[in-house]
Amino acid sequence: MKTRGPTADTMMMAGWGLRMFSEDALEKIHLATLDVLQTTGVRVDAPEGLDILDKGGCRVNRKTGVVRFPEHLVMDAIATCPSQILLAGLEPEMDFLMGGKTVGFTTFGTGVLTEDLETGEIRESTKEDVAWIAQLTDALPNMDVLSSPVTARDKPNASYDLHMYEAALLNCRKHYACDAEDGDRVVKMIEMAAAVTGGLDALQDRPILSLCACPTSPLQLIEACAEVIIESARHLIPINVLSMVMAGATSPVSLSGALVTHNVEVLAGLVLAQMTRPGAPVIYGSSSTTFDMRYGTAVVGVPEMAMISAAAADLANFYGLPSYVAGG
Repeated sequence: MKTRGPTADTMMMAGWGLRMFSEDALEKIHLATLDVLQTTGVRVDAPEGLDILDKGGCRVNRKTGVVRFPEHLVMDAIATCPSQILLAGLEPEMDFLMGGKTVGFTTFGTGVLTEDLETGEIRESTKEDVAWIAQLTDALPNMDVLSSPVTARDKPNASYDLHMYEAALLNCRKHYACDAEDGDRVVKMIEMAAAVTGGLDALQDRPILSLCACPTSPLQLIEACAEVIIESARHLIPINVLSMVMAGATSPVSLSGALVTHNVEVLAGLVLAQMTRPGAPVIYGSSSTTFDMRYGTAVVGVPEMAMISAAAADLANFYGLPSYVAGG
């Protein structure tokens, strides 16, 4: 159907949606985030990370490890991030292109226990469980990306994540969004993926894996997290900087205050990625939720988590970044 002509400033919605904040409110969260980044800063417990940020123009205190991020550097880093990211599958028909308002679905992890379907026993999860779930994800048409919901507890701590990636490669044709314990493990995973795709150049053209790095709330990039960000960015592998603040515990209890803490952590990781290699693909991630003060734990599936996730997706759109948010 031909339209009658161009329109200006039109907002449309098809189906159900949840919009947490107005554009003005998002702007306030953004400005508060810049203030925290410039005045309070983020602790970076990684010598190489400090070197990269210092060279890039950030204000680095070598004694405390606290890095302060000038506003112009933050905005420059956001501007160099791709607005769309290809999450390639082993076969092109399994590709998923992140960006804009496109919505995809993934399994989510990573738990350490599973219910045995044969016996009903609750036990530690194994590499075989990872493989079975990978096969199931491959067969589910509404799942676009594999993130293993359980871990290979039967494998050594020094290599369990590599075993999980092997299980994913052998049992699922879809993109694998994986965790790695440190930078060395990232390099090994990239070598595994490059062997499958035909080399590092081919992997960079069609990245069949992406990595996840979680800041430690409040306001820290510990050494392993910084290493994962650096090695992923260095090899142009998509990196999901995923904050996991708990409102009322590791951030202010208010949703807006929690989102400022969340936003500071994600943008600090994003700046580190861009200063490592400009143009590195960065995903704006959230598994932030609220804190249950009675049981002393993070809670998933509560309305507050849905609200934070919706707001995090809004912030990602505000910055023109692909987002990955947890659900209940």
